[in-house]
Amino acid sequence: MNRLDGKVALISGGARGIGGQTAKRMAEAGAKVVVGDILEERAKETVAEIEAAGGNAKFVFLDVTREAGWNSAVALASDAYGGLDILVNNAGIFLGREFEEATDADWDKIVAINLKGVYLGTKLCAPALRERGKSSPHGSAIVNLASIAGLVGSQLDPIYSMTKGGVTLFTKSTALAFGRKGDRIRVNSIHPGVIETDMGAQTFTSRAAQVSSNDVDAAKDQSRRLHPIGRLGVPDDIALGIVFLASDDAGFMTGAGLVVDGGLTAQ
Repeated sequence: MNRLDGKVALISGGARGIGGQTAKRMAEAGAKVVVGDILEERAKETVAEIEAAGGNAKFVFLDVTREAGWNSAVALASDAYGGLDILVNNAGIFLGREFEEATDADWDKIVAINLKGVYLGTKLCAPALRERGKSSPHGSAIVNLASIAGLVGSQLDPIYSMTKGGVTLFTKSTALAFGRKGDRIRVNSIHPGVIETDMGAQTFTSRAAQVSSNDVDAAKDQSRRLHPIGRLGVPDDIALGIVFLASDDAGFMTGAGLVVDGGLTAQ
């Protein structure tokens, strides 16, 4: 189940957190993985861990806001592994400040990474995905990292919520566009709750600051209590969902959003 044997995957922001764990899980499932990130040393450590476990992975420097980086990543996947079957648009940032206090530079940065990065990845990987999809039983797959903040409002960071809402609808729209053209490329999104990563830690700090307590531990406990399942998420919770969406087991899914949030948005 959820096997990726013979598949080639490219993961943006694949050095650490959800991206890093996804790279490891995909390699375990049989995929050859290209780890794209601007964090070169950390990404190389992830590649080394994959290789030490018997997997196959390579690093590529990838600034998701630049076409050149994406073109290099696709070229590496094609040259080293023969093509590209899976794209995971994972790279993203969180501002964690009041939207009235955000600067133009803040806006430009988060939009460039969270929205332009997903657009460029989808656009520039599409030809390689389209080609490999022709010979795959269920086509190629794109998995976009959205968020529960792309489904419901985020009082902590409305601008982040805006970008993730854009990713949510871009997912649906590109799924329809590929389908209309007869391209065998499935596009789905995944919507994490609060996950214990560096970005998750930012949300605890932001929550504490917004109530003027600066008690990060209390903010973390408050966040945990918002999840009916009784705990915060960990990267593996999301990585396993991404592997499923990328696999042929999700072959009849496109334009869908998989919510993995411990029940937070069920309330």
